[in-house]
Amino acid sequence: MAARDKILDACDLETFLLCKSADEARQLGRQLMHDMGFRDVDIVSCEMGGPGARVRLRGYVNRPSAAYTWRLPGGAQR
Repeated sequence: MAARDKILDACDLETFLLCKSADEARQLGRQLMHDMGFRDVDIVSCEMGGPGARVRLRGYVNRPSAAYTWRLPGGAQR
């Protein structure tokens, strides 16, 4: 079982991305989280500075009050 399969709620990531605009940073951030296997993603913050942007991202496995995957038969992931 992969470590990602043990996440009950969400995974937060903070990084600095080389980009020309905040829109590009948001797009790159979403793509990064999708590449990591998260289908439900929020941009928590995005601040331009120097050659890029500081981006804080949250990838959800289960949002609060969702039909939690660990309660499904066998604890199956969505």
